Parts: sequence; structure tokens; C-alpha cells
Amino acid sequence: MTLSKLVFTPLQYIGWGSLEQLWTEVEKYAPSRILLITDAILEKLGMIEPISSKLTAQGYDVDIYTDVVPEPPLAVGEKLVSYTRDGRFDLVIGIGGGSAMDLAKLAAVLAVHQGQVADYLNLTGTKKLQHKGLPKILIPTTSGTGSEVTNISVLSLATTKDVVAHDYLMADVAIVDPQLTVSVPPRVTAATGVDALTHAIEAYVSVNANPATDGLALQAIRLISGALRKAVSNGQDRQARIDMSYGSNMAGIAFFNAGVAGVHALAYPLGGQFHLSHGESNAVLLPYVMGYIRSSCVKRMSDIVHALGGYASYLSEEAASRKCVEELERLVRDVGIPNTLRGFQIPADALDSLTEDGVQQKRLLARSPLPLHKEDIRSIYQAAYDGIIIEPGNAAPVS
Repeated sequence: MTLSKLVFTPLQYIGWGSLEQLWTEVEKYAPSRILLITDAILEKLGMIEPISSKLTAQGYDVDIYTDVVPEPPLAVGEKLVSYTRDGRFDLVIGIGGGSAMDLAKLAAVLAVHQGQVADYLNLTGTKKLQHKGLPKILIPTTSGTGSEVTNISVLSLATTKDVVAHDYLMADVAIVDPQLTVSVPPRVTAATGVDALTHAIEAYVSVNANPATDGLALQAIRLISGALRKAVSNGQDRQARIDMSYGSNMAGIAFFNAGVAGVHALAYPLGGQFHLSHGESNAVLLPYVMGYIRSSCVKRMSDIVHALGGYASYLSEEAASRKCVEELERLVRDVGIPNTLRGFQIPADALDSLTEDGVQQKRLLARSPLPLHKEDIRSIYQAAYDGIIIEPGNAAPVS
């Protein structure tokens, strides 16, 4: 019998206007000092002041920390953890995209631990987390990362990325309010949306998939693929924003429990070496990785194309799986994301170093339905550079 472990955030609120639940949840912790972690852009847009003011009016001492950047380097995490330790806070609230929430999780847990953040990294760390840390409430303002329902914090290193991962990093409360995503600009909406779609797709083909994650992943694919183009073209489309929020959240739960694989493994070096956003890194690689592994998961990719709305009911599973790759290419193109590495000005002479870093992502690669070795990873990067979908041992386009 196969045993599946399913982990969920203890408490979630999701839906238009759900931010109003924050005040009640904060009251439960009776904090003296609150650390509110966000980014300077959200503060400049005026999204944080109404929240902090209401908390202050309720008698809480609120410290707003905005030294948050996309794809945060290890040094940013180290600085925040030190700040949190010195501040003697009782509650951490993370508001923003994946970077703000990842850093909030990291700060809340490592505030009660000794040593550096580097000591707890997955690839090179030597210390283990021993304590749950401070309570944390996470509030996403984009529909993409799923960080509010996962137990990892991603940090950028010199040429790649690594994570701190433990169930102690799970949010105590997640509040997913689609209204907070309305002001997200088209390019960020596109990148984070394809990121969420990638979570769902990789969870569905993961070797660790199970019936529970399958249901979440397929519904997430339906919601995201049906809403993403609308959300990019008209950010004020309320139903599109609602569908994206639900889809992103469900994709996050699916991939947290089933795992992501090759797309993310190869995306990490792109972010580390060239500072591409995580969403764009996933988006540019998605069709090429899925095209390469297609033969190992034909039935599942056939299922995915139906969820994408590919209307391939008349096709065989083999033909439908190929149609799936075409639909993914089309979606990335339709939302305005470059569909080759050259489109991001990645030079050809970087493919070898990208491969060397990609091979190191063994935690992610282990979930791929097709084992991806060094030569496979190099072939995929080359395909993404050339703009040609290939399969193992075949440099010709998949047709």
C-alpha cells in the first residue's frame, strides 16, 4: 500500500474581502509587538497603511519592515532574521508576493534559533530546525507563488537558489483576498499566473501525486487557464481575479504535497545567474520541459490538455499529450512572456553553467516522471534557447 502524507495550513480564509478576518485572527494571539513584513512598492502604493493603522488603532505596536526584494538573496534573509531576533516580536505578518511571505516565514521561525540562515539551507546547511517559532499570518497580494500554503522559503545564492524547508514554516493563518491582487500590473500577473499553473502541472505529473493532489491540481489548471488571459488584459476583471486566487491557492496545496520537478529545477539557475523572476523562469521553460518528458506521462498530459480547455476529446492520448505542449506554448505567448532564453538575452555560452547548477537540484529532480540527467538538462536548456521542442534522443521538433 502506498502511503501519502497530506499537509495543510491550519486555517485559511479565501474570497473577496477576506482581509477583514485579519483583525480577529490577530486578536487571538494578543501580541504586544507585531512585525509586518512587506515590500516598499506595496507601501508606496498605499496598500499597507490602512492595515497598519487599523492594527495600531487596536492598540498593537506595529513595526513595518520593507527591506524586501524579489528573489531575495541570502544576505537579505540574514539581515531580516537578525532584525527579528533583536526586535522581540510576538507575531509576524507577511503581506505581498512570494518573496515577502517566504521571508516572513523564515524570520518567524529562525527568530528563536541560533546561527545563520545559511546553516539551515537544504543543499549545504548543517543545522536542523528545532522550534516552531513565532506565530505567522500570511497574506498574498499576487496569484502565483502559493507561499501562503507551503513550508519552504526560497533564497537566491551566487548562481542558483536554495531553500529552508520544514513544516515549522507553515503559516498559522493564511488570508487570500483576490481584491488585493487587482492592482498587480499585467507583466507580474502573467509571470505569477504561469508560475501557479506550473505548480499545478508539475504536481499532477509528479511521481508523488495522489488522488487528493490530482483533484486540486486539475481544478487549479482549469481555473488558471480560464482566467489568466483575462486577468492580464483587464486587471479589474473581478471574476478573473477570484479564479486566479483560488487557482493559485489550490495549485500551492497540490505542489506542496506532491512536489514540483524539472521545470522548477531548471528555473532556479536562471533566477540565480540572470535574476529572472521566478515566474518568468518557469514560464519560459515550461513547454520545453513538458515536451521533453511527455512520453513518460502521456495519459496525464492528455488529462492536462482537457483541463486547459484544449478541446482534444477526439484525439488519442498520444496526440492529446502533444496538443498539451502546444497549448502551453500558446498560453505563455498569449500573456506576453518571451518563449525562448534568447528572448531574455540569455547567452548561448551560459547553457553549460546553467546545466551544472540545474543538476544540483536533486530534491526537485527526484519527482520528475522521467529521470533527468545532466545530458537531458543540457538538451532542455538548448531547446529553450533555440525555441524547439525536443524529446530524449531527438533534436527535431515535436510535431
